[in-house]
Amino acid sequence: MENIYKGKTKDLYALANGNYLLKFKDDVTGTDGVFDPGANTVGLSIEGMGNGGLRLTAHFFEMLQSNGVRTHYIQADTENNTMEVLPADTFGRGIEVICRYRAVGSFLRRYSMYAEENQQLDALVEITLKDDDNGDPLITKDSLAALGILTEREYDSLKAQTKTICGMVKDDLAKYGCELYDIKLEFGRSGDQVILIDEISAGNMRVYKNGKIVEPLELVGIILEGTVT
Repeated sequence: MENIYKGKTKDLYALANGNYLLKFKDDVTGTDGVFDPGANTVGLSIEGMGNGGLRLTAHFFEMLQSNGVRTHYIQADTENNTMEVLPADTFGRGIEVICRYRAVGSFLRRYSMYAEENQQLDALVEITLKDDDNGDPLITKDSLAALGILTEREYDSLKAQTKTICGMVKDDLAKYGCELYDIKLEFGRSGDQVILIDEISAGNMRVYKNGKIVEPLELVGIILEGTVT
């Protein structure tokens, strides 16, 4: 098994069968020791976060697949914090897709002249480049197509899938009394199709309950272990 990439929160290994293995770590993104799913640097390590992230990812990916959503997910090994996935090509050097239901985080900072904190955004979709040196800049559909990162057809598919996927995740969280404020997804090419890749876990979403943000491991407990808060 060959390690081919070391990421902020996961490492990637090539398997002999042509698939890949994602190894989930306890590192999370943030700034000055404070967790922030929108940050592009590792801010802290939370014991158990890797296992919790894998278990939540398996929960959401299996739910999505049962509803006809194509993903790269094959199976999870929660004892070793690993997930086997299908190969998929990234768009360019990688893009991130953010779906926003309320104005918080970087969106609120960026548009503070117009946005009010926590205002409804109705599944607003934004795309950023994975580019740490330039602060993961926002990019438009026209620019993505002009630069050859993805086609307009792929963009339309990606955006439509984002709204569908995030709606399912939002509805699932609501069953536990939780509200999804925003979430970050990744997509890739599998043949001529756009499919969901990477993870869906507490590390890439903001979730609130009873007006308070739900911390990552707290969300794992609520969704997977029936913990009441």
